[in-house]
Amino acid sequence: MAAIRKRNGFSVLLWVLLPLATLVTLTICVSVGSVRVPLKDTFTVILCTIFGEDVPAHILHPAIIARVRLPRVLCVALVGASLSLCGASMQGLLKNPLADGSTLGVSSGASLGAVVAIAFGVSIPGLALAGTVGMAMLFAFLSLLFILTLAFHLDRSLSTNTIILIGVVYSMFVSSAMSLIVTFASDRLRQITFWTMGSLAGSSYTNALMLLVAFIVFGGAILLHAGELNAFAVGEDNARFIGVNVRRVKLRLLVCVSALIGVCVSIGGSIGFVGLVTPHIVRLLTGPNHKRLLPACAFGGAIFLMLSDLVARTLLSPLELPIGVVTSLIGAALFIYIFAKSGRKSRA
Repeated sequence: MAAIRKRNGFSVLLWVLLPLATLVTLTICVSVGSVRVPLKDTFTVILCTIFGEDVPAHILHPAIIARVRLPRVLCVALVGASLSLCGASMQGLLKNPLADGSTLGVSSGASLGAVVAIAFGVSIPGLALAGTVGMAMLFAFLSLLFILTLAFHLDRSLSTNTIILIGVVYSMFVSSAMSLIVTFASDRLRQITFWTMGSLAGSSYTNALMLLVAFIVFGGAILLHAGELNAFAVGEDNARFIGVNVRRVKLRLLVCVSALIGVCVSIGGSIGFVGLVTPHIVRLLTGPNHKRLLPACAFGGAIFLMLSDLVARTLLSPLELPIGVVTSLIGAALFIYIFAKSGRKSRA
């Protein structure tokens, strides 16, 4: 009976409380800004936008809500959900609490592609995915291909330590390459710097749709491998013993994580700590079972990044901070607190 009550409690948390909290957070973030709009009016505009109805005449500033804030907040929520889901899956796959999606070096690769596009003005007229978005996605996949190929040549079992080591070294190389590019493109230094710190200003519904499709395809594939991630938690040998094809599952998850991160970085830039901190916070509520942890992380990441974006927009208004700066400050403080608390519990 106790187990049933506990399972029902998790079901209520996952499918009622977290979605409700996400919806409330989204409405608040759309309402608050340089121009404040009542929550009721905001909710009405959102519903009218969804169902294609005319906004009532008494509501002020409907264009700000429907054309500026709503697409931005939707993109923020989807990026947060994606990065958090990637972080949780990487921590489970690599069995490393300090791992997140950027551990592979894919985030760095995507950033390099975007910096190349910005610095040298790469664009193809008539193609929606050209320029920064297209180059970031292309470099993300090329980075994954390079890292996995090199790891396979060094260690045909594709061990976790080998992948992490190559990812770290590759990230250092990419950082140096980006610094070199910035040296030759000093006239675009401000634009490159702001993008590398992360920003979702100017996001559109097209961006939101792209993120949603990527989340459904690649995030859905990650969620379907929750059982295998539970098996990885007790060791790759044990997972192999119970019938898990370790290499195939590992490659699938690495590809899905890389693709999802590539799309997120191509649209929002480099946003750190979301995939690292959020899974640790959510794990305190759900436990280590990935069947509960992964969907909860998606909601938790969306809430965390929406609130961070709200702080970035309003803290020094009318000046807007890069969202990556806010997530790094909040994430670093939360990470230190969580591990300090864990350390006290282990000593006790």
